[in-house]
Amino acid sequence: MSTYKNHPSTLVAKADDFLDTTTGAIVPPIHPSTTFARDDRYQPINSANIYTRDCNPTFLTAERVIAELEHGEECALFASGMAAVACIFYTLPTGAHVVIPDSMYWGVLSWARTYCERVGILISEYDPASIESLEDALVDHAKTSLIWVETPSNPMMSVTDISAAARVANKAGALLVVDNTTATPVFTRPLELGAHIVMHSATKSLNGHSDVLAGALITADANSASWQLIKQERSGAGALPGSFEAWLLQRGLRTLYVRVERAAKTTLRIAEQLEAHPAVSRVLYPGLASHPAHGLSKQQMIGGFGSLLSFEVVGGKTEALAVAGALRLIVSGTSLGGVETLIEHRHSVEPPETQLPENLLRLAVGIEDPDDLWRDLNQALSAL
Repeated sequence: MSTYKNHPSTLVAKADDFLDTTTGAIVPPIHPSTTFARDDRYQPINSANIYTRDCNPTFLTAERVIAELEHGEECALFASGMAAVACIFYTLPTGAHVVIPDSMYWGVLSWARTYCERVGILISEYDPASIESLEDALVDHAKTSLIWVETPSNPMMSVTDISAAARVANKAGALLVVDNTTATPVFTRPLELGAHIVMHSATKSLNGHSDVLAGALITADANSASWQLIKQERSGAGALPGSFEAWLLQRGLRTLYVRVERAAKTTLRIAEQLEAHPAVSRVLYPGLASHPAHGLSKQQMIGGFGSLLSFEVVGGKTEALAVAGALRLIVSGTSLGGVETLIEHRHSVEPPETQLPENLLRLAVGIEDPDDLWRDLNQALSAL
């Protein structure tokens, strides 16, 4: 009997080889029902479907595909990436110690600081580019419950050694969660590198069309106590997407590889062009040889380096805003991983304490023609 297993790109394109044997449909259906019938003995007609706050058939295709993409045992969908993040923190006991990067997506960093202070959870922060900094963050604590990794980080594109972080977490008996939103499972699979749980803002590349809010958690061990707590918390709090959002997500997943691979190729090309432009002082992208963690990136980002980069223009805030404002094709907006290219001046939306450079612009590259994108960037930069 053959043991051949299809490539992940085939898995997503065929929606996990979906075929409705009753109707012949090749597209998974949407089940909008919030509740499900019972028989004359009040037993569920289908024990898997009782109430949509616990499960809905529409969720299953997306969850199964995402779990297989990450080589995990199980996936749980959430109403947003932040809902997925919050669910993990909600399972931590009062007095727990967590370690998070000091440079990461501001939405998570800000929320975690506020929540943990309110409920009595201790936070230590570390430099995401330094495993020594991560180790130091655990020194004064007898027990650490959670280590959070985001790599590459948003928007400074720091790269964390996931395998090394896993060794630190296992030694400390801590749960290692890796935010894989930027890298995507197309290029990085943190569970294979020792992570216990992977988190995604599925709003971004997994869906890829800027029309769904969703989050996902994927576990390496579906029987672990931490995963059981997470599933209980998700059900109890009702932090699930609607069935239509779950259906849109699984539809978007079908083009994941063609979107992400094309966008990554374009991003590397643009990063090289930006680095050579006289109006640009620095480009932050792990695919460039100039990135301090380029070697590590090649080891744990297989086949590409993602569709997100940041660059600093010559000058300050005024010049950066002028470049963003002069773009005609590229849209100023918050998000990443969509089919359209977006640019953002993060200093305008984050507080001064994050110390982001005023001249930094974050570019989330889509699937437009690379020449068109560069023409737009070049004309805006050349106008300085």
